Amino acid sequence: MLKVLNDIITAIDKRQYCAAVFIDLAKAFDSVNHHILIGRLNSLSFSNDCLAWFTNYFPDRVQCVKSEGLLSGPLAVSMEVPQGSILGPTLFSVYTNDVALAAGDSLIHLYVDDTILYTSGPSFDTVSTNLQTSFNAIQLSFCGLQLLLNASKTKFMLFNRSLPTPTHPSSITTPDSSDLEYVVNYKYLGVWLDCKLSFQTHIKHIQSKVKSRIGFLFHSKASFTHAAKHTLVKLTILLILNFGDVIYKIVSNTLLSKLAAVYHTAIHFVTKAPHTTHHCDLYALIGWPSLHIRRQTHWLQVIYKSFPGKAPPYLSSLVTIAAPTRSTHSSRYISLVTPKANSYFGRLSFQFSAANDWNELQKSLKLETHMSLSSFKHQLSEQLTDHCTCTQPICK
Repeated sequence: MLKVLNDIITAIDKRQYCAAVFIDLAKAFDSVNHHILIGRLNSLSFSNDCLAWFTNYFPDRVQCVKSEGLLSGPLAVSMEVPQGSILGPTLFSVYTNDVALAAGDSLIHLYVDDTILYTSGPSFDTVSTNLQTSFNAIQLSFCGLQLLLNASKTKFMLFNRSLPTPTHPSSITTPDSSDLEYVVNYKYLGVWLDCKLSFQTHIKHIQSKVKSRIGFLFHSKASFTHAAKHTLVKLTILLILNFGDVIYKIVSNTLLSKLAAVYHTAIHFVTKAPHTTHHCDLYALIGWPSLHIRRQTHWLQVIYKSFPGKAPPYLSSLVTIAAPTRSTHSSRYISLVTPKANSYFGRLSFQFSAANDWNELQKSLKLETHMSLSSFKHQLSEQLTDHCTCTQPICK
């Protein structure tokens, strides 16, 4: 998601149009052809013993249905990768990996069966033409793997913040000449993307989801001990608030404050603090940092993993360690090259904000060599602390 957003933001910063097709496959895992998959594994130089193991792993599987104590007869499963297995997603990724070669001038990311195809250019006509060409080629590749497009769930979106938007943008079509639905919101990898990259829809969904869970917890609060409340909030609330929070660099403070509000309500549930307790006091009572510090911690860890090569190459390629131009004391510190950005929005891209935030951190951290991630986390925890600068006496 960081890579996709970086590319879209960079295109918008250059005053280009950027459009994407979110591809959905019909019964993707159930449509994997075992013979083709074994061929794919063979092309990747898997050993003969390994190929023999998979050849034995796939066949002779059956499925049945149990309902009200009655069990149907077994039905042979001649295709699919076993769903719910550890190997399933990996095998599906191996199966579809070469599809990316057909993208042409467009960019494509395949995350198991979630696929996004996108491109950018100086005019909407150029973008839609290139995207249509790439989409046609991608569909042929999927057909070669016996994977079928689910046209009703495959969507088309134009990302744009300031350029003139066509009144009736020409859509992308499928091989049977039906138009893909044009949308302004789409849930991709668990995150609601909108055409303006405002994340209003996403934050609204997160806020609603957390509120409903907190409401249930408050309704049943008499049933829980303090320790149980603490654990429940960590497992049911914090997991939602933490998910994908490294992409929130783009999100406005106004929207982020809505997440902070439900976070404070969750802490009230655990601590039973009065409603008028200031949020800074809430953090001290429960021993948790603010959401802002939590996001900063996760964000800086991602950056740190990017330049020693511990992050995927598509992220590591976006950061460049600066070569010292002269011998000074500060030149020994690890710093990153800050790329050019033409606008404030452009400075929210991963490649810019990662370099900028890392270099700012280095003013106090002053790392000269790489260290283990656990050691970095420890140093980071000492650097990032909540300092109350609030002027309001009460936070509801």
